[in-house]
Amino acid sequence: MAATHLLSHSSFLPKTLNHSLTQNPFSKSPILPLKPSKNLFKHPSLSLSLKAVLSQNPAKTLNPTFQHCFTKSPDGFLYCEDTKVQDVMEKVEKRPFYLYSKPQITRNVEAYKEALEGLKNSIIGYAIKANNNFKILQHLRMLGCGAVLVSGNELKLALRAGFDPTKCIFNGNGKILEDLVLAAQEGVFVNVDSEFDLENIVAAARIAGRKVNVLLRINPDVDPQVHPYVATGNKNSKFGIRNEKLQWFLDAVKAHPNELKLVGAHCHLGSTITKVDIFRDAAVLMVNYIDEIRAQGFEVDYLNIGGGLGIDYYHSGAVLPTPRDLIDTVRELVHSRNLNLIIEPGRSLIANTCCFVNRVTGVKTNGTKNFIVIDGSMAELIRPSLYDAYQHIELVSPAPPAAEVSTFDVVGPVCESADFLGKERELPTPAKGTGLVVHDAGAYCMSMASTYNLKMRPPEYWVEEDGSVTKIRHGETFEDHMRFFEGL
Repeated sequence: MAATHLLSHSSFLPKTLNHSLTQNPFSKSPILPLKPSKNLFKHPSLSLSLKAVLSQNPAKTLNPTFQHCFTKSPDGFLYCEDTKVQDVMEKVEKRPFYLYSKPQITRNVEAYKEALEGLKNSIIGYAIKANNNFKILQHLRMLGCGAVLVSGNELKLALRAGFDPTKCIFNGNGKILEDLVLAAQEGVFVNVDSEFDLENIVAAARIAGRKVNVLLRINPDVDPQVHPYVATGNKNSKFGIRNEKLQWFLDAVKAHPNELKLVGAHCHLGSTITKVDIFRDAAVLMVNYIDEIRAQGFEVDYLNIGGGLGIDYYHSGAVLPTPRDLIDTVRELVHSRNLNLIIEPGRSLIANTCCFVNRVTGVKTNGTKNFIVIDGSMAELIRPSLYDAYQHIELVSPAPPAAEVSTFDVVGPVCESADFLGKERELPTPAKGTGLVVHDAGAYCMSMASTYNLKMRPPEYWVEEDGSVTKIRHGETFEDHMRFFEGL
C-alpha cells in the first residue's frame, strides 16, 4: 500500500551425527561425517583469547553525523528535524507510535559510505533484525546497502524490497533446510555456523543445483564488555565455531567442491560496542586465520567483521567512535591482504533516527516511588525490561512553570512489574495527555514488539526531507487479531 502523507511541512563432536541430513534423500554421496581432524592449525597463537580491557583507546573524534535529529527548541518543544512532534501527535491516531527522521537514516548510511572510500567492493550489510520496516528497507536498498538476514522470512523480505542477493548475507545458528534452499537459489552469501549447519548447506546446494558461496563464522573469543545477552563472539556463545575446529570445516568444504565455495571468514563480537580497538583485536586474529586458510589453497576474498557499533543512548555528549573510526582500525589489515570488507551495522544505522511517542495517562505515588503512567509499554518497546537498557526520556512540550520536578519511574499499563520504560528519571510532573518520548528507538524496539495483554503493535511514521510526515506502517487493530481465527 502506498505511503500516506499526513502533514505538509561450540571439544569435537562425536564421529557421526544421528541426523536425517547425513542420509539426505537428495544426496548423490553422503555428506561428510563429523570427526576430529588430525590437521589442526600449527600456530598456538591463533587460539589467543583477547579481552576488551586491553583496548582502552576510544576514538577522540566527535561525530556530527550521529548528532540527535530530535532537538528541543528554546521554548521547550521537541522537534524531529524541523517538524514539531506536538503537531504530529495532533494529526495522527491517538495511540503510541514510532516517529523516524528519514534524512537521519540517509546521513547515517552516508557516514558509512564515506568511511569505506578506498575499500573497493565493500558491502554495508544492514542487519534487518534491528528494524524490518519495509519502507525503511526500500530506502536503505536505494542508498546502496546490502542486507544481513537471520531467518527465511527476513530473506524473503529483503528480496521483496529489491536488495541485490549478491550483497546479502544469511547468518544464524539454526538455519533450516527450506530457507537455505532459497538462499542457494538466490545466490546470497551464507555464513557457516556449525557442523550441522554445513550439512544443511550442502543439502540445500544439491536441491537448488547451485554452488553456495560460504564464509566461516569464527568465534575469536574477544570480550566486547557488553550485556551478556548481546555478546556473541566469546568461546561459550551459541553462535559460530571455535578456532580449534577450523580444520574440520576446511576439510569438509574441500570434500564438497560441487556444493560449496569458501569465499571468506566472518566474526561478530556483539552489540553496543564503544571501543573500536576491539574490532581491530578481532580483525588481527581473523586475517591470521585467512592466511592459514589461503595457505591450504582456498581463494578467500572477504573479511566480514560483523556489526555492533554503539550509540549515545544516555545523551550525555559522550565522544563515541564513528563509522570512520571503526573502518580506520581495520583498513590497513584489509588492504594488506587484498580483501573485500563486509560490515553488518544495524543499531548504528537506525537507532538514533527514531523516538517512541506516548501520552501520559496519569501520575501516581506509592510509598517512596513516583510513577508516570503512559499508554506505551514493554509490549511496544521491551529493551529496558529485557536488558535493563537505558533510553533517554523527555516530554514533548514545555511543562507549566509551576510543575514540580521529581524523580519518576516511567511505566506502562501492562500487567507486569517489569513493564517500565525508564527508572529514576528526573522530569517535570506532567499533566494528563502530555506527550512523552523514548529516544533512540529505531533499533530492536519495533522489531521486538509483541501483542502481550493484547496491546496492538503501533503505527510508524517518518519525517521526509521536506518536513512532511508520512505513515510507513499501519498500526495493528483488534480486528487484525480476530482475523487469525476466521474460518476456524
